[in-house]
Amino acid sequence: MSKKNPVGFDVLNNPKLNKGSAFSEAERDKYGLRGLLPAGASNQASQIQRALESMRRKAYDIERYIFLFALQGRNERLYYQLLIEHINELMPIIYTPTVGQACLEYAHIFREPRGFYITPADRGHMHEILCNWPEKDVRMIVVTDGQRILGLGDLGANGMGIPIGKLALYTAGAGIYPEQCLPVMLDVGTNNQELRNDPLYLGVKQARLTGAEYTELVEEFVTTVQDIFPKAVIQFEDFLTPNAYALLNTYRDRVLCFNDDIQGTAAMVLAGIYSSIRISGHEFTGLRIMFLGAGSAATGMANLIHKAFCDAGLSNDAALSQLWFVDENGLVIKSRQELAEHILPYAKDQPAMSFVEAIKLYKPQLLIGATGVQGTFTEAAVRLMADINERPAIFALSNPSSHAECTAQQAYDWTGGRVIFASGSPSEDVSYEGKTFQPGQGNNAYIFPGVGLGAIACETSRITDEMFLAAAAALAGMVKQEQLEQGVIYPPLQDIRAISLVIAVAVAEKAYEQNLAQKPHPKDQSKSDLQKSIKRLMYDPRY
Repeated sequence: MSKKNPVGFDVLNNPKLNKGSAFSEAERDKYGLRGLLPAGASNQASQIQRALESMRRKAYDIERYIFLFALQGRNERLYYQLLIEHINELMPIIYTPTVGQACLEYAHIFREPRGFYITPADRGHMHEILCNWPEKDVRMIVVTDGQRILGLGDLGANGMGIPIGKLALYTAGAGIYPEQCLPVMLDVGTNNQELRNDPLYLGVKQARLTGAEYTELVEEFVTTVQDIFPKAVIQFEDFLTPNAYALLNTYRDRVLCFNDDIQGTAAMVLAGIYSSIRISGHEFTGLRIMFLGAGSAATGMANLIHKAFCDAGLSNDAALSQLWFVDENGLVIKSRQELAEHILPYAKDQPAMSFVEAIKLYKPQLLIGATGVQGTFTEAAVRLMADINERPAIFALSNPSSHAECTAQQAYDWTGGRVIFASGSPSEDVSYEGKTFQPGQGNNAYIFPGVGLGAIACETSRITDEMFLAAAAALAGMVKQEQLEQGVIYPPLQDIRAISLVIAVAVAEKAYEQNLAQKPHPKDQSKSDLQKSIKRLMYDPRY
């Protein structure tokens, strides 16, 4: 039998074709499966129940992660339908916070190859090796070099868990077809000596490639992608801040790409801000915002908020004046030596001062944490925010949970239950003086799947800041008044596919408005027609 007509174990061992016990009697005859499966046929619903029971028996989340990883490699459609139906329960396992532990232990829990690895030895051979990838219509690439994985630092090739997890969310959350997704690890070495000493580590055991050699390797990768996968979106993920900005600034106007840590996080935070002022009653253009942490995520947030301020009528200088940064050395000020280029516009003409002193002086209404350091939102700082504001907004966004600036319970306790709170990882409901609050999860998964779907649907040539502004406004617009009354500033994550569709429409509309879309607009030029057109593109994993 030819490869075009697989039968028997060739079907059962192919995750795209395999339905396991759900093959019907007719299918068992067609594919030569008689005798290879138990007599009792299941349906997908019962398989989901069985998978959930098996997963829930596991004692630890890392074991649940391994179980789901194996299921993805065995029965792809079952895996994605399981994610769609139980996204609230499973997202913390396949992504933050469990993916952090999975990356730390990646070489020790490695089961089967997944994704694509590029090393310094591949320079000059990029076209040849990328042609080894079996799928030829790749539309979504998530690439990392593993140098700044979540708040965990340099994990080298172990960071492959991040692109794999992100792309699973693209498929479950926005319906990007699995075969159109390509996770890529630029394995350029690691400066983590513990990894290099680990006999089980699977990456290049040398110091990280830097300088011109690093830049040339990335350039060859990006250029080759344009040749082999010309319709692919490249998402840069978890690069160290200087490289993150350098790559974004180099390629954003050349190829179809974005950086989720810089731009996706920013849109998610901006949406949370739009929701928070519906609770606090503040005017958007009057907001005083302070960031703790001055890396790529924090400055990316500030850059998009700055643009939103300017679009709302503020001058450039006025918008900059409302965004203050504090890092491990205190308030970011102009007199400080050797400030990184990305933070320079936000440096203030002030004397040196501590975090708490800066809060006293500036009196921010919103505090955003992107430090990667646990407990940096101290009780003194949070209580001071509550003294200054009737409804202080505090976003403790660092991942995983063990690196969060404060917990939801602490934020509610220290503010007398008045806080508007969001965390980077999921938080349990919080009880305070007999009232139950539902802390918001500021997860990029609200943004990037829809942005990717919108970009692919209209075949935009570029992804612009205006598209992220549109995504933020669309996301905030889905939060209902009754949710705000419970302190919720993001829509329910279980609605992620509907959310992604709305965001995709907003992104595609902006692409058409900016004359960047290369695919003709649906015939009657209406929003409803565009939504129907995009919805028809979404992968449905049901049997």
